[in-house]
Amino acid sequence: MAYINQKSNDKYRLAVLLFSLFMLCSWGQSKSIWVEAESFDEKGGWFIDQQSMDIMGSPYLIAHGMGTPVKDATTKVRFPAKGNYYVYVRTRNWTAPWSDRAAGKFQIKLNGQTLPKIFGQDHKDWHWNFGGKVKVRSHEVTISLHDLTGFNGRIDAIYFTQNKKDLPPNEWAALDSFRIKKSGINPNPQSSKFDFVVVGGGMAGTCAAISAARHGLKVALIQNRPILGGNNSSEVRVHLGARINLEPYPALGNLVNEIGPERGGNAQPKYYYEDQKKLNAVRNESNISLFLNHHANAVIMKGNSIQKVLAENLETGEKLAFEAPLFADCTGDGTLGYLAGAEYLNGRESKATFNEPTAPDVADNLTMGISVQWFSEKSSQPSAFPDIDWGLPMDDEKSYTITRGDWNWETGMGKDMIREAEFIRDYGLLVVFSNWSYIKNHHAEKQKFAHEKLQWVAYIGGKRESRRLVGDYILTENDLTQQNFLPDGTAPTSWSIDLHYPDLQNEKDFKGEAFRSIAEHISIYPYPIPFRCLYSKNIDNLMMAGRDISVSHVALGTVRLMRTCGMMGEVIGMAASVCKAKNTLPRGLYQNHFSLLEELMLKGVGKSDLPKIQNYNLGRTLMETKD
Repeated sequence: MAYINQKSNDKYRLAVLLFSLFMLCSWGQSKSIWVEAESFDEKGGWFIDQQSMDIMGSPYLIAHGMGTPVKDATTKVRFPAKGNYYVYVRTRNWTAPWSDRAAGKFQIKLNGQTLPKIFGQDHKDWHWNFGGKVKVRSHEVTISLHDLTGFNGRIDAIYFTQNKKDLPPNEWAALDSFRIKKSGINPNPQSSKFDFVVVGGGMAGTCAAISAARHGLKVALIQNRPILGGNNSSEVRVHLGARINLEPYPALGNLVNEIGPERGGNAQPKYYYEDQKKLNAVRNESNISLFLNHHANAVIMKGNSIQKVLAENLETGEKLAFEAPLFADCTGDGTLGYLAGAEYLNGRESKATFNEPTAPDVADNLTMGISVQWFSEKSSQPSAFPDIDWGLPMDDEKSYTITRGDWNWETGMGKDMIREAEFIRDYGLLVVFSNWSYIKNHHAEKQKFAHEKLQWVAYIGGKRESRRLVGDYILTENDLTQQNFLPDGTAPTSWSIDLHYPDLQNEKDFKGEAFRSIAEHISIYPYPIPFRCLYSKNIDNLMMAGRDISVSHVALGTVRLMRTCGMMGEVIGMAASVCKAKNTLPRGLYQNHFSLLEELMLKGVGKSDLPKIQNYNLGRTLMETKD
């Protein structure tokens, strides 16, 4: 659990300490113990994955070893009584949709003794697997998760019970109630009060929090990963794109320049993305309380306004409540808005909806996909890789003899980016490992890859599109191409309208499940995004910045670039300060106080005397292509 600039009293510290111990539950004469895998004391080579917790009910641990078994995760648990216990483990066979060969297998050890059951090979969906009956001979037991493959075995929780009829349910709602009962989680925690609560710590949310803090607001920044940066972090490794410091507000973007990395490039070594630089920038703001590894997954409403946001600690399950007059959804997925009942768009609108030339004749669910990027490095000695076959039909023609998977290594186009997120990411892993195994072990040119070692594969998917929250104005293709400038313009978008589609040959080769994409571009002049696109139409105190703002699918193609998202964050942080000063809400700011926001945008909030180091991935504009 990470708190920065967050004062905690002794009572609160004690509560967290007690919760961090595994809670023991009594059932008559029998005893039971609930152990969350993500709460293990030592994670070893296992990582917390929260990407699907709103669908499957929990974060979980994943053994991401890229074909090499990872170090054991371990923890100590105190049993209430010695004796016999039945063991149940919640896990799944992630390759089951494609193959009868299980990729992610693991075992469990108790005090060094390995249970005979091999987990991760039985069910394609999350399911409780019976691990056998064990005899516990001491009150304190060390539990270890022992990875067998290095190929993304996963585990949610372990349940020990002396009552064989005391079975945990598989159905999500029932399991959630069971989990709360067994773990002792308080579902209604006391709330902390702030001026502005920002959910999502990508470039948009980080800039929004810093911007508001520098204008004197007390800010909570909630991020469901251990680091900041989102797609520009070392977990995803997408470089920043588009331009900053453009008219009509050339000071916008100084903050992006201040906290963004100096180097460009997708799927590069970890240090390219300068995670610590972003983290330090937030830590240096005394007005920001940072909550890393916290996932916002509930709201309390008062009329059409959000009164509180509840966030869950990914490691302990402890819930925290955040109360404020203003909130910002910088999640990318529009998660906060969705929880609050905000209107949203998803998929592609028809041509008739907004009269957009690039839109399809009939609306559909096609969205841009998720990239699972990767790269290899040359080693001094030949490097082996497991010869796998998980149901993907590879041959010399269908495989890709490359050493880096870039933005166009993209899956899930046409699927539900929220409900099917785990499947989409898993397919991304499947194709990376299957392709690499084939070219290392079977391809006619495999000798060229003998010294190539798979160095990094993302397990956090780089999303481009999911929900778009509806504001008082929806930006469309015609606004951008016809230069329909509006009086409430703010951060300028400069990248082309960049839309991704499945690569048709790849889609054909892999039976409609493409994992390669193409991009089609429509060049534009820089265009100031209307402020009315940055707040919700029907949730009065909700603003948004990033790829979940109020735009059509086509217009999303330009505004989704991360430098542009960062500038949106700067703007809504400024807007929050105006709302506080004038005791108004975002719509009231637009109607009555927009000139004050203009003054702040002209002044900027980032350091203006820093060298302009981000001279990469700027994109071209029509200003550069005209005669």
